Order: sequence, then C-alpha cells, then structure tokens
Amino acid sequence: MTDDIEIDDPDMQGDWRTPADRARDIAQAKALREQACKGGLRFEVFLPPGLAEWVLDFVERGVFVDPSAAVFVILGEHQDFEPHGDLRTEILKRSLDASINDQRPPIPLGEFKKKMAEHMAEPRPEPAVWRKNSYS
Repeated sequence: MTDDIEIDDPDMQGDWRTPADRARDIAQAKALREQACKGGLRFEVFLPPGLAEWVLDFVERGVFVDPSAAVFVILGEHQDFEPHGDLRTEILKRSLDASINDQRPPIPLGEFKKKMAEHMAEPRPEPAVWRKNSYS
C-alpha cells in the first residue's frame, strides 16, 4: 500500500478552471448562500455515462423515485461522513490498493494522455435529460 501519491505531471494536477472562473464561482456561491439557507438550492448536474447508468439503475429498481432523489440522498450520506476523515482515508487507501493490485497491464502515461486527448476530441452524443413529472 502507498502512503502518499505524487503526480509530477502539471497537466494531471489540480483545477483546470482559470482563476477568473474560480473567482466567479466563489462569488456566486457567496451571493446564493443566504437564499439557499432559507429555500434550498436547485441546480443542473451532468453525470457521465457510467455514473448516469448507475443512478438510473437505482431508479429502475425503485430505490429512488428519480435521479434528483438519488443525488439528494447520496450527498446527504457524503455530508454525514465528512467529519470522519479517517474513514474516508481508509476508503481511499482501499481504492488505491485495488488499483495497484489490478492484474490488467498498465498503460504508460504518454499513451494514456494520447488516448484521453483523442477521446476528448470525439463528438459527444447528446445527453439524456430527465424530465420531472408533475404529480398534482
């Protein structure tokens, strides 16, 4: 098991947004805080295909009534675990161990970056859009 991970490639580190983007997002969060504390927060979320399939599976099995309910519950669980950094660290270590012990052959970083660049250049299909039903 590894105790720390160091990424020496600047392209693979940190936030991809510009400082102006980060400042705009922080300002928007501050501006919305008071209203959100009183009435909640509604926002749009994009789930990549694998995560979208995972969430829709819960809806199909009747675990959640819709994707927003799933996100609500999952974020609540995440909030509940936030004070327990030791558990989160243990989960991360186990995930890393599973990756390290993966029997599939590794992909060299240069090849990975090339594949990712090609993948990002491909046109994306339109995402599916969940329409909230009105039950009234």
